[in-house]
Amino acid sequence: MKKKLLILGATGFIGRNLTEYFVKEGKYQVYGSYFRSRPLELPGLTMVQADLTRAEDVERVLTGMDVVLQAAAVTSGAGDAAAKPQMHITDNAIMNSLIFRVAHELMVSRLVFFSCSVMYQNRLTPQKESDFDANLEVFPNYFGGAWNKIYFEKMCEFYARLGQTRYTVIRHSNIYGPYDKYDLKRSHVFGATIAKVEMPGADKVVIWGKGEEGRDLLHVSDLVRFVKLALEKQQEPFRLYNAGSGVAVTVRDLVQAVVRLSGRRLTIEHDLSKPSIPTTIVLDAQKAQQELGWSPEVPLETGIVETLAWYRAQPR
Repeated sequence: MKKKLLILGATGFIGRNLTEYFVKEGKYQVYGSYFRSRPLELPGLTMVQADLTRAEDVERVLTGMDVVLQAAAVTSGAGDAAAKPQMHITDNAIMNSLIFRVAHELMVSRLVFFSCSVMYQNRLTPQKESDFDANLEVFPNYFGGAWNKIYFEKMCEFYARLGQTRYTVIRHSNIYGPYDKYDLKRSHVFGATIAKVEMPGADKVVIWGKGEEGRDLLHVSDLVRFVKLALEKQQEPFRLYNAGSGVAVTVRDLVQAVVRLSGRRLTIEHDLSKPSIPTTIVLDAQKAQQELGWSPEVPLETGIVETLAWYRAQPR
């Protein structure tokens, strides 16, 4: 009998890509959770509605599951991170605290949690997992989100010490690709850039700020493959891994590349009045390469071309 795999947040960016991959792979009996969005309709997929800030809903959807991929989260772009940083804190803290506790109580075999890289310091060189220093100041716009993520990571380690659930925590860099948010209010830099470049009638692209900050960009298919390898190879009760390209691409260079590869003739301007987050964070993923045999495979230009093609194929 196939093991049961539950993808929390299956209709979101990372969750949707995970869901499509594991349904197609056919190794698991796949379930996906959704909240307010329309449930996915894929052969071989069972969708379950849940409010993950409610203990009874979390217990209902996790009961009987062997593997849980926790991809549900409240997310947004740089504008909200600067203007309303509190929106990321409370609901995420509640849902993850409940999910980890219930997974422990129900003795779920495996749990994968998607952290991120916001806790690292502004640095041009790649940073290892051990480079995070709790005594150093986190960038102000990231303060709440960064310490939220650290709390979640430590809760995974805490429960891994208590029971039989194996936890994988993935500190991933800036993920891009199909099913990302492509609107200017909620998008991260990659999705926002695609939306600006592809806007009908556009003759220019406006970069928020100077565009000098660097972003470590990783195609979502590389992240999905990371999860697959972690499920297959990790034997320890708890492991924390970086997942990134190891290369910093400035926002300015990213915009220029997207414009060039789109084939459109657009001028590039800067709006210094808009919010930006002037940090550069690059991840060293040698630990994942050594222990899991993982390294990124999708070059940025290939990822841009494929994402543009996917975006253009979607109904508007």
